[in-house]
Amino acid sequence: MHQIPALSLPSTPSRWRRFACMMYEGVLLFGVVFLAGYLFDTLTQSRNALMLRHGRQAVLFIAIGVYFIMCWRKRGQTLPMKTWNIRLVDGDGAGPSAGRLFLRYLLLWPIPLLAALLVLAASRATGYSSTDLFIVFAPFTLFIWTWFDRDGQFLHDRLLGTRLVDVQKP
Repeated sequence: MHQIPALSLPSTPSRWRRFACMMYEGVLLFGVVFLAGYLFDTLTQSRNALMLRHGRQAVLFIAIGVYFIMCWRKRGQTLPMKTWNIRLVDGDGAGPSAGRLFLRYLLLWPIPLLAALLVLAASRATGYSSTDLFIVFAPFTLFIWTWFDRDGQFLHDRLLGTRLVDVQKP
């Protein structure tokens, strides 16, 4: 009886490496957000952050999405992912389709937004506006699911059949 060799999937990067990558990503996103915000303010002649707030939020959401989807589409990596030897692949180990990348970007948002809403609720319930500072932890709530997932993947990756893999050279 012939035994079919099991597909050897690359390992999942450690949570610490994904966390470090996420921190680096935040530094680069500062530039993306600054540039998109500057262009928005220049083109709309906005004088303060509350002017055209919803339009600004939509533009920033799109700018961040374009950044991620373009990077993931090219090689499955953003610059921080490349630095930390992490790649985004689909279940077959190939690059995910553009549609799947778009859905991945959309599915990244619900958990951190829910965490941000909980921070807002806590701030209002306690009456201490300093509670708002906990908003900085909202993006890291994505990691909660990784403790329950059998492969340590994020929930949005599990739902879409994508995964982050370790691409370090031996």
